[in-house]
Amino acid sequence: MQFKSLDEFLTQAARAKGPMALIFAEDGVEIDSTVLHHSQAGFSEIALFAPPDIAISGATLALADRVDFDTSAEGALSRAVNRLIGAVPAGTWLYYCFNAEYLFFPFSASRNVREMLAFHAEERRAAMLAYVIDLYAADLGRDPSGVSRESAHFDRAGYYALSRKGPAPDYAAQDRQLDIYGGLRWRFEDHVPFARRRIDRIALFQAKPGLRLGDDHTLSEAEMNTYACPWHNNLTAAVCSFRTAKALRANPGSRRAIKSFLWHNSQAFDWQAQQLMDLGIIEPGQWF
Repeated sequence: MQFKSLDEFLTQAARAKGPMALIFAEDGVEIDSTVLHHSQAGFSEIALFAPPDIAISGATLALADRVDFDTSAEGALSRAVNRLIGAVPAGTWLYYCFNAEYLFFPFSASRNVREMLAFHAEERRAAMLAYVIDLYAADLGRDPSGVSRESAHFDRAGYYALSRKGPAPDYAAQDRQLDIYGGLRWRFEDHVPFARRRIDRIALFQAKPGLRLGDDHTLSEAEMNTYACPWHNNLTAAVCSFRTAKALRANPGSRRAIKSFLWHNSQAFDWQAQQLMDLGIIEPGQWF
């Protein structure tokens, strides 16, 4: 279906059963592949938020509801997600990403997202930490936008975590919360604002009354921002994303300065979650 506004879409969202994928199209790049990937991952419902001037193919509209929405406005994503949190039934699993971003979770080649979230919920977890893993084209001369699914590479190393600090004046370490860095945002940090360098994102969570998503991709309830429960490790996921590569190539300053995204720790991406598990990027927890 097509909806002319977020308000119009919210009337249908009140009947959502989930898990629901919310995809925010900032431009026309890889919209079809993004929607198809998440449909194949097993999301029951997909909503595609896009400005009215972006053309969407009929095949994609058969898989997703289109919502006319200004995705370039300040705070657009958090505003829309927070409206959805208040509209869908409590307990509905929500996932959000941008176009040219793809969710991978342990064993996703043979199990769907509904199975994964059912197990996660059985472990009394209401949210899941995901790492945004930057994808980039191998040859910027051939693919000047930085986007190429056929030659996609990512960093197999160079990731690190810092203990997340609380507010002033004591700046106390937050229990089981980390600020994660790495990928293109770390290697080319001179071109990335400090507030946008983290790659951790609470990308999957259950809606509940009063819950809010911040612009920093964290939730208003502290326990939902943790990477694991107190007694053992839990599942984590990855959102493999061309978004940073696109931004670095679109910005005139970084476009002139960066001749290639490849370095000695680049590895071709095989579009399989097992590759990310083998490198220790995502965690299966107790799920086997």
